[in-house]
Parts: sequence; C-alpha cells; structure tokens
Amino acid sequence: MLTVPATEDKLVQTAVARILNAIFEQDFLPVSFGYRPDVGAREAVQALTSMLYWGRFHYIVDADIKGFFDTIDHGWLIRMLEQRIDDRAFIGLIRKWLKAGVLLPEGRVEQPATGTPQGGIVSPVLANIYLHYVLDLWFEKVVKPRCEGEAYLCRYADDFVAAFCYKRDAERFYEALEKRLQKFGLTVAVDKTRILRFTRFRKAEGVRFGFLGFEFRWGVDRKGRDVIKRRTSRTRLRKSLKNITEWCRESRNFRLEKLFSLLNSKLRGYYNYYGVIGNYGSLEEFYEHARRILYKWLNRRSQKRSFNYREFSAVLQRYRIEKPRITEKLNTSFSSCGLDLLRKRVSLKSPVR
Repeated sequence: MLTVPATEDKLVQTAVARILNAIFEQDFLPVSFGYRPDVGAREAVQALTSMLYWGRFHYIVDADIKGFFDTIDHGWLIRMLEQRIDDRAFIGLIRKWLKAGVLLPEGRVEQPATGTPQGGIVSPVLANIYLHYVLDLWFEKVVKPRCEGEAYLCRYADDFVAAFCYKRDAERFYEALEKRLQKFGLTVAVDKTRILRFTRFRKAEGVRFGFLGFEFRWGVDRKGRDVIKRRTSRTRLRKSLKNITEWCRESRNFRLEKLFSLLNSKLRGYYNYYGVIGNYGSLEEFYEHARRILYKWLNRRSQKRSFNYREFSAVLQRYRIEKPRITEKLNTSFSSCGLDLLRKRVSLKSPVR
C-alpha cells in the first residue's frame, strides 16, 4: 500500500532509519545489496556476474516473492528488531507506524494488519531487516551447509537469485523456500519462480534469466572465450521507451535549451545503470528509438512542421545530445580478486531464529 507520510513523520522516520542502518549494517551480509549505503543494483549485477563466471554453478533458482511489502508480518518484524534493540519506546514508535491507518480515496480509513507502508522513509530498511533474517541468514546457516556443491544467493530488496552446482541442491532449496517463506507470512510467486540449467557447457541452448532489469545468458566473446552476456531486458526496454515517449509529449513545448538539458540528464541516468560491458547494442537501440520519438514530438510543437531530419540532426549536434556509452569498468565486472573479497566478507554475527 502506497502511503505519503506527513512532514513531521518524514523527519522522525529519517532519524529512525539512520539509527536502524547504524545498528544493522554490521549484521547485513554482503549478498544483500538493496537499501544499503555504497551498494546498489549495479553492484548486485556485477557481483552475480562474477560469481556465476568464476564459481562452479550450473543451476539457477529464479524466484519472486508475491506482494512482499504488503505481506510482512508485524509480529515477526518486531521480534527481529528486538534481537538488536532493547528500547521499548523506540520499538513502540515503529509499531505505531506499522499500524497507522491509511485514508483511502473513498474516505474510509484502513488499518493494515500486515506489510510496511510503501512510501515511508523507514520502510526500505525494515523490509531489508525482515529478509535478512528470513532469507539471508537461513541460506548461509542452513541451506549452504546442506548443499553437496557450491551455493550462492544474491538479493536486492525482495528480488533474489540463488545459484547451485547440482540440480538436487537447487530442487531441495526450491522445495524448502516455500515452507520457509510461509512461516513468516510470505508467499512464493509460483508463476515467476523456476529452476533452470545455466551453464557454459550448454550455452547454445540460449537459456537466460532476468535480474534487476538485465537478461543473463552464456555466450562467447570475439576471441571465442566463454562470457556471461548481459543486455537490457526487453520488458524494461519497452517500459523505458514508453516513459520517454510520454516525457517528450509533455515537454515538447519547452525551450530547446531546457528540453535537451533535461533529456541529457535522463540519458545519462539510463547509461549509468544499463551501461554494462557487452550491452552497447541495447543502449544504441534505446538511443535510436528515443531520437525518433523526440523527432516525432518536436514536429508536433505546432501545426507547421518544425524540422526536417537534416535540421533535426544539426540541433542534436548543437545541443550535444548524450550518445550511448559503457559506464562499467572492466576491473569491477570479472575480477577474481573481487570474488575472493566477496566470499571473505561474509560475517555471521546475527542469530538465526
């Protein structure tokens, strides 16, 4: 449920979120990348790429939690917070936020029994704490020791991927995952959860899976070496083009200087996220479509046609439109040293319940 807290609540929630981050950051495992300082979705994509490339993994469990933010159990969340916080007033404040009524459009006030209010500043860190106990520690302390081969979990918020060496380990995890989540009031989205064989030895089959807006598959580079290829998922690409179309339609009457300044900011943000090594083709595809969309809507500024294509190209050159570029550095993508550091960083200080 999306909520918009009052200004006073935002100030208090900001302070509480900082306190929770200071307390739990030392407990969070390096396989968790969401809502944490200095790490994000790009780091999660890089870590997963390195682990799959250097590790002995042949099977992927691509899982999804159904309605995660709306189904978090308040009782379990409070118990998790009490593992590290011995302040009844502090816990009581968080409990009030969880139970706060939400005014619906029809004027009715709804009292949520589960979930964290999306839109609240403190909600992301609470969700991260919940999955830290429900998933991360369970995988490290229970699942991995029982696996016959290597196992790895990569999680960003409620989006996660588990990799295994052997199919039987992946199947056991898949079966246990549903029971584990049900214990804490969560449900696996069956239609979005699957086991697939993902190995360099069968890359000709073109098996792929999605994670954080990217498609992952095995392939070969120009020198014939095995590599994990990543490209923008087709769903995300279409959504981005839809958003840029809507923006061009609404902004077509801006002065060109302002319009291109805003457009370049959007393009830089897109390249900074999707500009991973090997994804230049998708970036170029997005750029070409975005340019055609802009040309279409600039010519609808008035009843008279504003540009022909030669004039439009001159405008693009004048305002220096951002061209596609790779923003990921090679030494952060396939670094065996980075992989070793990632493995050594796992520190299990928090108890498992």
